[in-house]
Amino acid sequence: MQQPAVNIMVKAARAGGNILLRHMARLDAIDVVEKDRLDYASEVDRLAEVEIVKELRRAHPDYAVLGEESGHSKGNRGPSRYTWVIDPLDGTSNYLHGFPHWCVSLALCEGPEPLHAVVFDPLRNELFTASRGSGAQLNGKKIRVAERKDLDGAMLATGFAPRERKRADAQLDCIKSLLVHAEDIRRAGSAALDLAYVAAGRFDGYFEAGLKVWDIAAGALLVREAGGRIGDFRGAALGPMHVDGPTRQVVAANVKLIDPLQKTLVNTGYAKTFD
Repeated sequence: MQQPAVNIMVKAARAGGNILLRHMARLDAIDVVEKDRLDYASEVDRLAEVEIVKELRRAHPDYAVLGEESGHSKGNRGPSRYTWVIDPLDGTSNYLHGFPHWCVSLALCEGPEPLHAVVFDPLRNELFTASRGSGAQLNGKKIRVAERKDLDGAMLATGFAPRERKRADAQLDCIKSLLVHAEDIRRAGSAALDLAYVAAGRFDGYFEAGLKVWDIAAGALLVREAGGRIGDFRGAALGPMHVDGPTRQVVAANVKLIDPLQKTLVNTGYAKTFD
Protein backbone atom coordinates (compact mmCIF):
# COMPACT_ATOMS: atom_id res chain seq x y z
CA MET A 1 0.00 0.00 0.00
CA GLN A 2 1.32 3.43 -0.94
CA GLN A 3 2.14 5.93 1.76
CA PRO A 4 -0.31 8.88 2.05
CA ALA A 5 2.45 11.29 0.99
CA VAL A 6 3.05 9.25 -2.18
CA ASN A 7 -0.66 9.44 -3.03
CA ILE A 8 -0.44 13.23 -2.75
CA MET A 9 2.67 13.28 -4.93
CA VAL A 10 1.06 11.05 -7.55
CA LYS A 11 -1.94 13.37 -7.75
CA ALA A 12 0.38 16.37 -8.14
CA ALA A 13 2.55 14.64 -10.75
CA ARG A 14 -0.50 13.66 -12.80
CA ALA A 15 -1.83 17.24 -12.60
CA GLY A 16 1.48 18.58 -13.90
CA GLY A 17 1.66 15.86 -16.53
CA ASN A 18 -1.80 16.76 -17.83
CA ILE A 19 -0.65 20.33 -18.45
CA LEU A 20 2.38 19.06 -20.34
CA LEU A 21 0.23 16.79 -22.49
CA ARG A 22 -2.27 19.54 -23.30
CA HIS A 23 0.44 21.85 -24.58
CA MET A 24 2.07 19.30 -26.87
CA ALA A 25 -0.22 20.32 -29.73
CA ARG A 26 1.13 23.87 -29.71
CA LEU A 27 4.88 23.44 -29.27
CA ASP A 28 5.65 26.08 -31.91
CA ALA A 29 3.79 28.72 -29.88
CA ILE A 30 5.43 28.03 -26.52
CA ASP A 31 7.61 30.79 -25.07
CA VAL A 32 11.13 29.48 -24.40
CA VAL A 33 13.89 31.03 -22.31
CA GLU A 34 17.57 30.05 -22.52
CA LYS A 35 18.56 29.96 -18.82
CA ASP A 36 22.16 29.21 -19.70
CA ARG A 37 23.95 28.12 -22.84
CA LEU A 38 21.86 25.31 -24.39
CA ASP A 39 19.85 25.01 -21.15
CA TYR A 40 16.20 25.85 -21.79
CA ALA A 41 13.02 26.44 -19.83
CA SER A 42 9.57 27.10 -21.20
CA GLU A 43 6.29 28.59 -20.05
CA VAL A 44 4.99 25.02 -19.85
CA ASP A 45 7.64 24.11 -17.23
CA ARG A 46 6.40 27.04 -15.15
CA LEU A 47 2.70 26.26 -15.60
CA ALA A 48 3.24 22.61 -14.66
CA GLU A 49 5.24 23.56 -11.57
CA VAL A 50 2.56 26.00 -10.42
CA GLU A 51 -0.06 23.25 -10.65
CA ILE A 52 2.18 20.73 -8.88
CA VAL A 53 2.99 23.14 -6.05
CA LYS A 54 -0.70 24.00 -5.65
CA GLU A 55 -1.56 20.33 -5.11
CA LEU A 56 1.32 19.76 -2.70
CA ARG A 57 0.66 22.95 -0.72
CA ARG A 58 -3.02 22.01 -0.41
CA ALA A 59 -2.01 18.89 1.49
CA HIS A 60 0.99 20.21 3.42
CA PRO A 61 1.23 24.02 3.41
CA ASP A 62 4.00 24.00 6.01
CA TYR A 63 6.46 21.97 3.94
CA ALA A 64 9.23 23.83 2.13
CA VAL A 65 9.44 23.70 -1.68
CA LEU A 66 12.49 23.52 -3.93
CA GLY A 67 11.52 23.75 -7.59
CA GLU A 68 13.61 24.04 -10.73
CA GLU A 69 11.57 27.01 -11.96
CA SER A 70 10.62 28.75 -8.71
CA GLY A 71 13.69 28.11 -6.57
CA HIS A 72 13.41 27.58 -2.81
CA SER A 73 10.54 28.70 -0.60
CA LYS A 74 9.78 28.07 3.06
CA GLY A 75 6.62 26.57 4.47
CA ASN A 76 3.84 28.84 5.65
CA ARG A 77 5.33 28.82 9.15
CA GLY A 78 8.96 29.20 8.18
CA PRO A 79 11.67 26.53 7.87
CA SER A 80 10.45 22.94 7.67
CA ARG A 81 11.78 19.48 8.39
CA TYR A 82 10.30 18.42 5.04
CA THR A 83 11.00 19.72 1.54
CA TRP A 84 9.27 18.97 -1.76
CA VAL A 85 11.91 18.80 -4.54
CA ILE A 86 10.27 19.35 -7.92
CA ASP A 87 11.29 19.06 -11.55
CA PRO A 88 8.05 19.74 -13.43
CA LEU A 89 9.54 18.73 -16.78
CA ASP A 90 12.75 16.72 -16.81
CA GLY A 91 13.75 16.54 -20.45
CA THR A 92 12.65 20.01 -21.56
CA SER A 93 14.73 19.93 -24.73
CA ASN A 94 13.17 16.58 -25.69
CA TYR A 95 9.71 17.99 -25.03
CA LEU A 96 10.29 21.12 -27.12
CA HIS A 97 11.57 19.02 -30.03
CA GLY A 98 8.67 16.60 -29.85
CA PHE A 99 10.96 13.77 -28.79
CA PRO A 100 8.85 11.44 -26.61
CA HIS A 101 11.08 11.01 -23.57
CA TRP A 102 10.42 13.33 -20.64
CA CYS A 103 8.80 13.16 -17.22
CA VAL A 104 7.67 14.81 -14.01
CA SER A 105 9.98 14.19 -11.05
CA LEU A 106 9.00 14.73 -7.40
CA ALA A 107 10.77 13.90 -4.16
CA LEU A 108 9.86 14.55 -0.55
CA CYS A 109 12.96 14.99 1.57
CA GLU A 110 13.10 14.58 5.32
CA GLY A 111 16.05 16.74 6.20
CA PRO A 112 18.68 16.18 3.49
CA GLU A 113 17.53 12.71 2.41
CA PRO A 114 14.70 11.66 0.06
CA LEU A 115 11.87 9.95 1.91
CA HIS A 116 9.41 9.41 -0.95
CA ALA A 117 9.82 9.58 -4.74
CA VAL A 118 7.59 9.78 -7.80
CA VAL A 119 8.74 9.83 -11.43
CA PHE A 120 5.83 10.02 -13.87
CA ASP A 121 6.03 9.51 -17.64
CA PRO A 122 2.71 10.90 -18.96
CA LEU A 123 3.20 9.67 -22.51
CA ARG A 124 3.52 6.02 -21.46
CA ASN A 125 1.42 6.39 -18.30
CA GLU A 126 4.29 4.87 -16.35
CA LEU A 127 4.43 5.76 -12.68
CA PHE A 128 7.61 4.96 -10.74
CA THR A 129 7.27 5.28 -6.95
CA ALA A 130 9.43 4.57 -3.92
CA SER A 131 9.40 5.11 -0.18
CA ARG A 132 12.41 4.71 2.08
CA GLY A 133 12.56 1.15 3.37
CA SER A 134 9.54 0.01 1.33
CA GLY A 135 11.02 -0.77 -2.07
CA ALA A 136 10.31 0.67 -5.52
CA GLN A 137 7.38 0.09 -7.86
CA LEU A 138 6.36 0.67 -11.46
CA ASN A 139 2.59 1.04 -11.80
CA GLY A 140 2.21 -0.71 -8.47
CA LYS A 141 4.46 -3.69 -9.26
CA LYS A 142 7.77 -4.16 -7.49
CA ILE A 143 10.90 -3.44 -9.52
CA ARG A 144 14.55 -4.40 -9.05
CA VAL A 145 17.80 -3.35 -10.65
CA ALA A 146 19.31 -5.66 -13.26
CA GLU A 147 21.43 -8.62 -12.11
CA ARG A 148 24.33 -8.14 -14.54
CA LYS A 149 27.63 -9.00 -12.85
CA ASP A 150 30.10 -7.00 -14.98
CA LEU A 151 30.37 -4.59 -17.89
CA ASP A 152 30.34 -7.31 -20.58
CA GLY A 153 27.13 -6.88 -22.53
CA ALA A 154 25.86 -4.07 -20.31
CA MET A 155 23.31 -1.54 -21.52
CA LEU A 156 24.42 1.79 -20.08
CA ALA A 157 23.07 5.33 -20.18
CA THR A 158 24.70 8.74 -19.96
CA GLY A 159 24.00 12.38 -20.76
CA PHE A 160 25.86 15.35 -22.22
CA ALA A 161 24.86 18.17 -19.91
CA PRO A 162 25.27 21.67 -21.43
CA ARG A 163 27.09 22.74 -18.24
CA GLU A 164 29.79 20.09 -18.79
CA ARG A 165 30.77 20.49 -22.46
CA LYS A 166 34.30 21.56 -21.48
CA ARG A 167 34.82 18.01 -20.19
CA ALA A 168 33.43 16.38 -23.34
CA ASP A 169 36.81 14.99 -24.45
CA ALA A 170 37.26 13.14 -21.15
CA GLN A 171 33.70 11.85 -21.27
CA LEU A 172 34.13 10.59 -24.83
CA ASP A 173 37.36 8.82 -23.83
CA CYS A 174 35.41 7.15 -21.02
CA ILE A 175 32.63 6.12 -23.41
CA LYS A 176 35.18 4.68 -25.84
CA SER A 177 36.65 2.57 -23.05
CA LEU A 178 33.23 1.38 -21.86
CA LEU A 179 32.19 0.35 -25.36
CA VAL A 180 35.00 -2.21 -25.44
CA HIS A 181 32.82 -4.27 -23.09
CA ALA A 182 29.31 -2.79 -23.02
CA GLU A 183 26.64 -3.71 -25.53
CA ASP A 184 25.71 -0.05 -26.01
CA ILE A 185 25.35 3.34 -24.37
CA ARG A 186 22.12 5.31 -24.65
CA ARG A 187 21.71 9.06 -24.34
CA ALA A 188 17.97 9.60 -23.89
CA GLY A 189 17.88 13.11 -22.38
CA SER A 190 16.11 12.79 -19.01
CA ALA A 191 18.19 12.07 -15.92
CA ALA A 192 15.13 11.27 -13.80
CA LEU A 193 13.87 8.69 -16.30
CA ASP A 194 17.37 7.26 -16.76
CA LEU A 195 17.56 6.60 -13.02
CA ALA A 196 14.04 5.17 -13.01
CA TYR A 197 15.09 2.85 -15.84
CA VAL A 198 18.10 1.69 -13.82
CA ALA A 199 15.74 0.96 -10.94
CA ALA A 200 13.50 -1.05 -13.27
CA GLY A 201 16.40 -2.99 -14.80
CA ARG A 202 16.00 -1.44 -18.25
CA PHE A 203 19.46 0.10 -18.01
CA ASP A 204 22.28 -1.76 -16.27
CA GLY A 205 23.99 1.47 -15.24
CA TYR A 206 23.96 5.23 -15.68
CA PHE A 207 26.45 8.06 -15.27
CA GLU A 208 26.28 11.79 -15.89
CA ALA A 209 27.68 15.06 -14.56
CA GLY A 210 26.27 18.57 -14.35
CA LEU A 211 23.05 17.54 -12.61
CA LYS A 212 21.00 19.51 -10.11
CA VAL A 213 19.20 18.05 -7.09
CA TRP A 214 15.76 18.24 -8.74
CA ASP A 215 17.11 16.08 -11.58
CA ILE A 216 18.16 13.25 -9.27
CA ALA A 217 16.45 13.38 -5.85
CA ALA A 218 13.55 11.10 -6.83
CA GLY A 219 15.64 8.85 -9.07
CA ALA A 220 18.28 8.32 -6.39
CA LEU A 221 15.70 6.92 -3.98
CA LEU A 222 14.20 4.73 -6.72
CA VAL A 223 17.61 3.17 -7.41
CA ARG A 224 18.36 2.54 -3.73
CA GLU A 225 14.95 1.05 -3.02
CA ALA A 226 15.27 -1.19 -6.10
CA GLY A 227 18.45 -2.68 -4.64
CA GLY A 228 21.01 -0.55 -6.47
CA ARG A 229 23.75 1.85 -5.46
CA ILE A 230 24.25 5.47 -6.40
CA GLY A 231 27.06 7.93 -5.69
CA ASP A 232 29.42 10.34 -7.35
CA PHE A 233 32.11 9.31 -9.84
CA ARG A 234 34.43 8.18 -7.02
CA GLY A 235 31.75 6.46 -4.97
CA ALA A 236 31.13 9.20 -2.42
CA ALA A 237 27.64 10.14 -1.27
CA LEU A 238 25.71 12.58 -3.44
CA GLY A 239 25.19 15.09 -0.64
CA PRO A 240 22.03 16.78 0.66
CA MET A 241 19.04 16.70 -1.65
CA HIS A 242 16.86 19.36 -0.01
CA VAL A 243 18.89 22.42 -1.03
CA ASP A 244 20.15 23.81 -4.31
CA GLY A 245 23.91 23.97 -4.76
CA PRO A 246 26.74 22.91 -7.08
CA THR A 247 25.98 20.44 -9.83
CA ARG A 248 26.47 16.77 -9.06
CA GLN A 249 28.19 13.82 -10.70
CA VAL A 250 26.10 10.66 -10.56
CA VAL A 251 26.77 6.99 -11.24
CA ALA A 252 24.15 4.33 -10.54
CA ALA A 253 24.02 0.56 -11.04
CA ASN A 254 23.58 -2.66 -9.11
CA VAL A 255 26.04 -3.50 -6.32
CA LYS A 256 28.25 -5.64 -8.59
CA LEU A 257 28.39 -3.37 -11.62
CA ILE A 258 28.90 -0.02 -9.93
CA ASP A 259 32.51 -0.70 -8.89
CA PRO A 260 33.84 -1.50 -12.40
CA LEU A 261 31.80 1.39 -13.78
CA GLN A 262 33.28 3.83 -11.27
CA LYS A 263 36.74 2.36 -11.87
CA THR A 264 36.43 3.13 -15.58
CA LEU A 265 35.34 6.70 -14.83
CA VAL A 266 38.47 7.12 -12.71
CA ASN A 267 40.97 5.23 -14.88
CA THR A 268 40.03 7.06 -18.09
CA GLY A 269 40.56 10.42 -16.38
CA TYR A 270 36.92 11.49 -16.56
CA ALA A 271 36.53 11.65 -12.77
CA LYS A 272 39.83 13.52 -12.46
CA THR A 273 38.52 16.40 -14.58
CA PHE A 274 36.34 17.36 -11.60
CA ASP A 275 39.22 17.48 -9.07
